[in-house]
Amino acid sequence: MSKIPVSSARDYTVELRVRRFNPEKDSAPWWGEYTLEGVSPNDTVLDLLHRVKWTMDGTLSLRRSCAHGVCGSDNMKINGANALACKMLVARLANGKNPVSIQVEPMAGLPVLKDLIVDMEPFFEHYRSVLPYFINDEPPPADGRERLQSPEDREKFDDTTKCILCAACTTSCPSFWADDRYVGPAAIVQAHRFIYDSRDQGYEERLSIMAEQFGVWKCRTIFNCTNACPRDIEVTKAIAEVKMSITTGKV
Repeated sequence: MSKIPVSSARDYTVELRVRRFNPEKDSAPWWGEYTLEGVSPNDTVLDLLHRVKWTMDGTLSLRRSCAHGVCGSDNMKINGANALACKMLVARLANGKNPVSIQVEPMAGLPVLKDLIVDMEPFFEHYRSVLPYFINDEPPPADGRERLQSPEDREKFDDTTKCILCAACTTSCPSFWADDRYVGPAAIVQAHRFIYDSRDQGYEERLSIMAEQFGVWKCRTIFNCTNACPRDIEVTKAIAEVKMSITTGKV
């Protein structure tokens, strides 16, 4: 079996700029600049950040877990747009250029704790506010089976079950940047998942929450959220459906 030439397997130079901030010693954010040689087209931005942290600057701080696009913990701004660092390939950012310039920043709209790590508590506070859990006080079926649902009923909310709570949609939303009291797209997606579940009985309470001052009507239909979603959820469509249900009283 012939070997892949090293030059074709690892042939990029990356000029990486990372927004840095350590509240214990920095008065303001600053840019860390790192030159990485021999980068593979199939390396991810997370790979680059690991390389910096493990071989160049151990003080760099970031949040990540599974590194496979499932946990959603490594969402950040990459060249100005929200993305999961573990899914963003160098080849995609290179666009035929070498060297490749990559700029990485923490998500916008949430307090920065250190470097690329933001405080997710405001985000999860909004998430909890929409009652993101199954509500049904009726006894389960006597035969011991699960509460069944038709494929047609499941299809109504199937898309919004894909949310991984990465906050990419919420932190790309200008309405959230302007007023962080806005519940945000991710929380609305979670509400949608249960509002349209035919087995759930909490839809009236959730629609009431969505109709409040900082609920669904703060959305200005800019579509940033849909473009940012790493799971390709039709976020803006889900928000529109919740608005329609509030208006008509029908789910």
